[in-house]
This record gives sequence, C-alpha cells and structure tokens, in this order.
Amino acid sequence: MPAARRHVGATGSRTVTISFAGFNRAWAAWIGERLERRGMRVVFQRWDPPVQTPLEENLQDLMLAPGRILVLLSDWYFQLGPRSHEEWNRALREVVAAEPDRFAAVSVTTSPLPAATAVLAAADLTNVGADEAERRLLSRLDLPDDPLTEPVDGRPGPRYPADTPEVWGGVPRRNTRFTGRESLLNSAYHALQEAGSGAGVVTLYGMSGVGKTQLAAEYVYRFGSEYDVVWWVSAEKRVTYRQKLAELAPALGLSTGAEYGERLRAVRDALRRGEPYQRWLLVLDGADEPEHIWDLVPTGPGHVLITSRNPEWSEHNSNLLEVPVYDREESVAFIRRRAPRLTHNEADQLAVALEDLPLLLDQTAGWLNDSDMSVDEYIELLEGGIDSDVVKVSADFPLAFQTAWSILLNKLRETVPESVDLLRLCTFFAPGSVPVRLLKEMPPGVMPESLSGLMNDPLLWNKAIAQLRQYSVVRLESHESLADEASTSGESLYLHRMVHQIVRKDMPERDRGEFIEVVRRALAGAEPGRPTDTRLWPRYAEITPHLKYADVLGSEDPAVHTLVLNCLRYMYLSGEYRAGIKLGERAMNAWRELLGDTHPRIWDLSYHYANLLRAVGDYAGTEAIERAAVEHLRTERGPEDLEHLRAAGGLAADLRGLGRYDEALELSGWILSAYRELLGDQDSRTVNAQNNLATSMRLLGRYAESLELNRITLEARRQLLRPRHGWTLYSEINYATDLRLLGRYSEAESLQAQSVRVHRLTMGRDNPQTLRAEHNLALCQYRMGERARAEELFTRVLERSERVLGEGDPLTMMFAASQCCFAREHGDIDQARDISARVVGGYTDMLGESHPYVAGSRSNHALILRNVGDREQAHLLVEEALADMTRAVGENHPWTLGCAINASALRNLVGEPERAAELTDATIGRATEALGRTHPLTLSSRIAHAADLRALRERQRADKIETEALGDLAATLGAQHVHTVSARSRNRPYWDFEPQMV
Repeated sequence: MPAARRHVGATGSRTVTISFAGFNRAWAAWIGERLERRGMRVVFQRWDPPVQTPLEENLQDLMLAPGRILVLLSDWYFQLGPRSHEEWNRALREVVAAEPDRFAAVSVTTSPLPAATAVLAAADLTNVGADEAERRLLSRLDLPDDPLTEPVDGRPGPRYPADTPEVWGGVPRRNTRFTGRESLLNSAYHALQEAGSGAGVVTLYGMSGVGKTQLAAEYVYRFGSEYDVVWWVSAEKRVTYRQKLAELAPALGLSTGAEYGERLRAVRDALRRGEPYQRWLLVLDGADEPEHIWDLVPTGPGHVLITSRNPEWSEHNSNLLEVPVYDREESVAFIRRRAPRLTHNEADQLAVALEDLPLLLDQTAGWLNDSDMSVDEYIELLEGGIDSDVVKVSADFPLAFQTAWSILLNKLRETVPESVDLLRLCTFFAPGSVPVRLLKEMPPGVMPESLSGLMNDPLLWNKAIAQLRQYSVVRLESHESLADEASTSGESLYLHRMVHQIVRKDMPERDRGEFIEVVRRALAGAEPGRPTDTRLWPRYAEITPHLKYADVLGSEDPAVHTLVLNCLRYMYLSGEYRAGIKLGERAMNAWRELLGDTHPRIWDLSYHYANLLRAVGDYAGTEAIERAAVEHLRTERGPEDLEHLRAAGGLAADLRGLGRYDEALELSGWILSAYRELLGDQDSRTVNAQNNLATSMRLLGRYAESLELNRITLEARRQLLRPRHGWTLYSEINYATDLRLLGRYSEAESLQAQSVRVHRLTMGRDNPQTLRAEHNLALCQYRMGERARAEELFTRVLERSERVLGEGDPLTMMFAASQCCFAREHGDIDQARDISARVVGGYTDMLGESHPYVAGSRSNHALILRNVGDREQAHLLVEEALADMTRAVGENHPWTLGCAINASALRNLVGEPERAAELTDATIGRATEALGRTHPLTLSSRIAHAADLRALRERQRADKIETEALGDLAATLGAQHVHTVSARSRNRPYWDFEPQMV
C-alpha cells in the first residue's frame, strides 16, 4: 500500500481509466456513471490480454491509458487466459508496485485473489449497499463525496449491480464459466441501443449446441442493470410463449383478473406504452418458428432479444446476429477453465476433436477433469467408437457427438445411475423446459418400482440432479437464488434439444416403454379437465407441447385418451387451429389402428377433429367425417343416442358451411327437440342445440326468429354458466348480430361494445372469438354512422386476423369482405378492389361456384367496378350474382333482395330504367313479406324504387313513395341518422353482402 495518496486531480488529470473483465461490465458501467456525474472523464478498457503475451507486458501496455487506472478485481479478471496466481504475483510486483500512484482498485468478489493484489489497496464493494459502495469508491480515488448532479438527459443511469431489476423473472442462473463472445455481446448491445422505439429486436441465431441461450443469459447479466424489467420466456411453442408472457402481468403490478387472455392483453399493452416501466428487456428463448409467434412480439420503448435456429426472423423486423462455434482461442480458454488439469496443448487437441462446439466442450471437459483418462485416450476412444453404421442425430450435429455422449452416459451410470433414469424420463417431455414437478405430484403407487425410489427419496432425487448439473447435462429452472435450490430443484429442468435427442435415441427398448408410460400418466394427471374455462388455459398451454414426445397417441389408457380430447378442445377454443388439426389428424390415424374404426373414442375424436377442420373452412372434409359418424351411431345405438345427437349437430354445422341451409335447419330443429325430450331445457347440450338452430335461422334470413332463440339462449347461459364464460360471450355476439341485422343498431352497439371489453379481458385480443366480437362492433358503429371508429376497428381486426389465422381463414375472409365494402365508399378504391378480388377468389376456391357467399362477394365486387367506371362489367357481374343467389337461397332471402337492389342500380346506369323499376317494385313486395315494411333493407328498396320511377319521369309516384319511405326512416332510425340523411339527399342506396359464421 502506498504511504501517501494524491488526489486524482493532483496530477492535472480529471480522467480515470476503468480496467475490467467483460464479465463485470455492469460494475464498470455503474462506477463510470457515478464518476462522470462528478465531472470525471472515464475511459473503459476491457481486460482480455492475449494468452501468448507475458502479463508484465500487458500491464505495461495498460499504463499507456490516460489518467489513473482503476482495476475491478474479480475472479474473472485473474482467470482470463487463464493465468496462475504465481504469474499474477510476479507481474504485479514488477509493474504495479513500481508506480502505485497510477493504480487504484475496487474488489467485487469474495474469492481468494493473488497475494500481490495487496499493492492495489482495493476498496471492498461486496456485501454493501449502493451508497456505501459509492462512498468507498470515492474514498479510494481521493474524490470528495459531493452530492450528485442530475443526469443531463434526465434518464436514470445504470442500476447498482448488486440490485436486480425491479421485475425479474425466468432468467437462468449465470454461467460462471462463460467464455468469450465479447464482440457478439457488444454487437447485440449496440444494435438494441441504436434501434428506434418499437424496433429494438435482435435475434441470436445458429445451430443447436452453439450456446445461444448461454449468450442471451450473459447479455442479461452484463446489461441487466440498464433495465427495470427483465423477463425470460420459453418461446418454442406459441401456447407456452403466450402463457409465460401473461405471467408478467402480476409482476408488473397490473390490475387484471385471473383470466389468461386478460393478463396477456394487459402485458402487451403495458409494454407498448412503457407503463409502468419504459426500460424493459424481454428474452424469447428457443423461438425456432417465427411464423407462429412473430405477431405476439411486443413493441414499445423496450428491447426484445431472441434465440433461434431460424434466420427467417430477419423477415419480421429483427436484426440478425449469427452465433458460430467458438473460435479456437475461446475453445481452449473455456476447456482450461472447465478442466484446469489439462494443458494448453491438450485443450487444443480436445477442441479440434469436438469441433469447437460449446455444448459438447462443456459436457466433455467437465467429466474429463474428474477422470483419470488422458486426452489422447479420450480422442482415441472417440474416434474408435464411430463406424459407418452410426446414424447422426441431426444433419446439424457434429459427427463426434453421438460417440462423445455414449462415453458421458457411461460415466453417469458408474457414479449415480439414478441420474440416467431421470435423464431418460425427461426425454419423454418436449426439449427445453421440462416440468418434472408433474412426476413428483403423481400419487403413490402408480410409479414403477424401478423409479419409485428416485421419486420418493429427496436425497437421491437431489443427488441425481446435482450429477446432471455437474456435467452440464441439465440446468435448473429455479431462478431466484441458490438458497432456494433445495426446495425448487424438483420443479423444472432445462434439457437442451441436442441432449434430448441423443439420450432418447440411445435408450434401451426395455426402459422406453416403462418410462414413457410414467410421463403419460403424469400428463394425464395434470390435465385440468375443463378446457372451456379460460382461467385454466395456461395449464393446457404448459401440457400440450409434451403430448408428441410422450407419444400419447400410442396409449390405450382411457385417462390419456381424455387428455388428448381435452387438449384438442382447448386448441379449438383458444384458436390454435393448425396445431390442433395436426394433432387431430395424427390421432385419427393412430387410434384407428390401435382401437379399430368403430371404437367409441373414434367418435369422440371425430367430433373434436371436425370442429378444428370446420374452423378453417374445410366443410366438405368435415361433412364426410360427421356423416360417417352419424350413420354408424344411428345404426348401432339409435337416433336418440347422445353421441349420435352430438355428431348430428356437427353435420348440421357442415351443411351450414356448405350453404345447404334448409337441410341444416331441418336437422338442427330435430336435434333440439330430441335434446329437450331427453335432457330438458336447462341442460347445456340443449342450450347449445338452441344456439345452433338460431344460427341456421339467421343464415336463412329469419332474423326475428333467430333473435328470439338467441335471447333465450343468452339468458340460459348467463344463469347456467359464468357471465364471462366463453359460451355466454358467444351468445352475446349472436344476439347483438341479430339486433343489428334487424336494424336495431343502437341496442346492438351497446351490447357488443360491453361484450368486446370482456372478450379482450378473458380470451385475449387475438382469440378468434374476440376478433369476431370486434368485427361485429365495427359493423354496428358503421351502421350508426360512426365511420372513424368503424374504420379503425375494421382495419385492426383484419390485420390481426391475417397475422394470427392467415389470409385464407374463413374469419379473415369475412373481415376482408367488410373492409373492402367500407374502403369502396370511404377509403381507397384500389385497396377495395384488391381485397375484394381476393375475397371472391378465396370463397370460390373454398366453397365452389354455386355457394351463396361467392354470389354475395361478386355482388360486392360489382359495386367496386361501378365506382371505377367499368359499368358494363359491373352490370354483367351483378346480374350473374343475382341469378346465382336466387338459385342458392331463393328469391325471398334477404341476400337475394340485397343483390336485387344492387342489380337495379346497375340497370339504371346502363340505360335499362324500365327493368330497374320492375326489379325494385318486386323487391319491395318480397322484402315487406320477409322482413317487414320498416326493415332497413325494405326501406332501401323503397328509396331505390323511387329513384327508378324518377328516371322514368313518373315524378308523382316517385315523390309519394319517397316521402313515405323517408318518414319511416326517420321514425325507425332517426331523422339525423346517416341512412336517413343520405336518402333525403337522394343518394341511391346499395347493399353490402355480409358473410356469416356457421
């Protein structure tokens, strides 16, 4: 220690150079910011000396830095290289001791350091708070402890490194053996810092085992002091990602209910607005399928860091940083830190043999350090164990990987054989986060004897996990503190994809059957049993990714069958259609082979699978499935069997989708009568059948009858179910839709607006049912003349549906039909034309030329052609649409009447006023009979007929009809309603075809 110290400024310099290991970057940033706010100039010098250069030379080079040199002492500072304590002591005595006034130090570690560090007279910053640490820092530099000035830009500086961010969740423990990657870490930091608001997304991508997750974790620890929120989520599956993101809501202090969708919406909104925290970091780990989750990546003032094997993230506004294998120097440094007994040359040999792959280096060096085997012997074993019959686990994996793993597994068997059993159990869950707590929660007596000891003996359990962790085979997913390890180690483990595949492939067949059955039972036991309850969706989101790996479709256990069926139901209700269809298709093939074509479970499965197919518009496919089920069940069990009635209900829905509305109505009515007789009016199945009959009536244009049935259904569901239950909310959409179709716009808007709020809270903004509720609200607003609000909602709903469901989804096409009609009158006519053409083509491909939706969308398209001046083509198209619609649903259907109103307008435009007047005259009579004299469609036909008569110079009749119609419009909708005002201005009315859900 020097006898006397001089103030930093005594040398004439107000500069301090901070020398730090990259691992301690957060400390350097905090210290630098404290000094800069006191007027000091700070230079940051990361310490990473070349291993081939003597330490004395490196320290002399450091002395070339300006001002006083403040060294951050830590294990890492002295391990870089790595160097021995003897080397350090010699260099410190020779260089630092000779010029003590140039050096000062602070210590941020409690580990033993080289003895000669005493010459640095380090101030100890460990185990003290921020204020005391700052006082000690300033004292060591002989700086006055003056009050801090406020930051120039008003932004808070880096957080004291010993304090975690205010919100911190899911982050893996720091890897104290992390090596290298400095340029990648700095590139990621600068890319995020320099991005504009809403664009701070960086993807670390590379092959399996290259260390992407470890790199992201190191980024969090190095730069986490600059954030108020750090949240780590597994993003391998969309459902899991949504669940983990929703769990951020209570951590942010957001006032939400327990519903999954409400929390998810609140989190995304809070991150977007930067309230209550602007400085947030979200890490999406394992996001290998960007097309499944990119629409859920938050925007806002914070940052998103993604790890992925998929470079397609570049197509979704993300900066890409490729993570390669270690360079050779990094490999050697890492091996020597992991296995100190190895020399530099031995580490180099091992790195060459293992192709510099970080995961393999970590696992191999770990056990090799504990082994008596030499590197030469290991490499000989590695090379000798590979023959031409060995199949690589993946084309991405190094050739040596499988043999290296065989050696490691043998080592585990020799030490703690139970660790191998646990590892093999984990491979029947999905790779990544493995909820092993589900195994611990299984009731006594169901576990095979060979595994019961492992599960029931906490000491043995912890010993097995400790052994797997020691060799970096797994990592704990308990993230809070090491003190929690004993209590949380059984909760969740992280198993790398490469490890998962190789261990599963290496497993003996006798163990495979036993272990897979254990995981199946665990998943079945964890299934909540109520997929309709949105509050339980997070639990389903956790379970569903593991079904494939547990091969649940190969089980004959009824409980596992129920698990599969309820997961399919959850996928349907939550809008995970594509994933559900894949599971349903695989289940149909597997169960038919396993159980036979007529097993009762086949009919249960058919019901759920058909629902998913119907949701994406495959009505012909679902009709074949449901008709086969109906015919078999009716023959085997009779027409009033409950399973037969359920299948018949599905068939009726298929008929509605195919446009065969009369058949659907007849079948729906019979089903409702049968349920009422068998179960009574209050059973949920009766109420569901009532809902379906109302839908059939609406599709036939019988809006008043549909309204009454939906009113009864809504009241029943409010009594039998929760007010926020998905089916109750579904009935609110149906009832509000009927009100709107009957022209009761204000009532419809009031109900639908309230229902939309609840939908967003309970089901989430991107749930298909929420989108449908918002779409109906937009239509209500449009009909009431609230064009600005309607336009915003139309656009938002269509954009979200295209992202979540795809352009060809039935819901998306329904929303697109509305958007193009709105754009035709109040927006971009070119946009309207493009969207309309897609809708016509989409419906034609999905439903065929003769479907009423094709006729209706062509009628809409004809109006767009009229607006762009193509009158002749518009006239031909609308006449074709009128003829097709008449054939499809009859001349008195509201859709046919609407087509007639449009056709009459085009007849007038092309010089056929007599035929126009004849058509509107007939339309008035049919509309009055079908809908009533004051229905909006009837009123439109009356106003249109007046215009046609005026074109024929029959002004007296025209004025009389117009006056009466205007009076009815004012009485029905109001004198200042947009429709009334438009009619009064003698703007000819047109009709927009609106597809309905089936």
